[in-house]
Formats: sequence, structure tokens, C-alpha cells
Amino acid sequence: MDTELDQLLPQVRACRLCEAHLPLGPRPVVQMAPQARIMIIGQAPGTRVHETGIPWNDPSGDTLRHWLQLSREQFYDPDVIAIMPMGFCYPGRGKSGDLPPRPECAPTWHEPLLAALPHIRLTLLIGQYAQRYYLGNQYKTLTETVRHWRDFAPDRLPLPHPSPRNRRWLSQNPWFEQEELPALRARVHQVLER
Repeated sequence: MDTELDQLLPQVRACRLCEAHLPLGPRPVVQMAPQARIMIIGQAPGTRVHETGIPWNDPSGDTLRHWLQLSREQFYDPDVIAIMPMGFCYPGRGKSGDLPPRPECAPTWHEPLLAALPHIRLTLLIGQYAQRYYLGNQYKTLTETVRHWRDFAPDRLPLPHPSPRNRRWLSQNPWFEQEELPALRARVHQVLER
């Protein structure tokens, strides 16, 4: 029996909305199944993810899996973890890293995809783009938003990007690893045990 998601995912993967703006061409990268209980919303695929078509298949993903205390097998099980970036395709390179996610994806695809995932109990909002879209501008900076993670728990948790470039941020904000990471891990495992 086809689910709503079975009809949506081929449309997402065939999306060409912003093709003219993508230096490597479109390759939407998403992972999900109707039974998924945890949603990860990040920024946009990097070049390595674009090449492989596997979300978080890079050093940032290694760090994220460590933060969540999940194996690769658990992380890449679509019946458990849904992954949907703000921009589904690699956006290109800017002066100081990858360009921001393309603005077409989230308004076009997020709402119908989330509606097809009735079992999501925890949404991880990784980086400023996901946080602004889903949490608004309640706090001025990513640091303030992440610092106030308790305001959004237990169903939504804002996280910094797990990029190796963020080592400095992590060292300047030790409360993240001391306070939020243990709560994040406990919540992830609580959701998965149900």
C-alpha cells in the first residue's frame, strides 16, 4: 500500500526548481520513511554528500552521530531517522564556505513531507537557517538560540553545526557539551526506546 510519502519522495528527488542556480546540478538529498521518529533538519548538502547522495556522509556527520550516540546503521535507518535539509541540493561555494541553502526548498517541500511523517517526536534544528525558519527570530544569534535550548525542549532542539570549522565555537561555549549534549542524548534514546 502506497503512503503519502511514497508519492512525495519521487517528486522531491525529481525536483528541478532551482536547477539554474546549482553549480553541480540538482541532486536532492533526503532520507525518511513514514515510521521515522526523529527528524534532522540541517542546512544543505556539501560536495561530498552531493557526490554520494548520502546525507551527513562527511566529518560533520561523524560529529553529529557522536553527539547523538548513534551508530551509522541507526543513523541511516529511515524508519528511525528522517533527514531533510533546508536546501536539498548543494548550493555552491562562496567566499568563506558553502553558500546558504537555496530558498525554494523549505517552503515547497517541508510542510508536505512533515505532514507525511506522523511519528516524529523530536526535531533537531542544526544551524542558523533551520533555527530561524522553525523557531523565528526570538533570539538574535545562533549562540543565544542554542543557549536557550530548554525553551524548545523536549520536541525541538537547536544545535550548532557539527562542522570541524566550529571547534572554536565549541571551545568558547563549553556549556553545550556539558548541558545540552547529555540532555540531547537522553531525549534521543527516550524517543528510540518507545
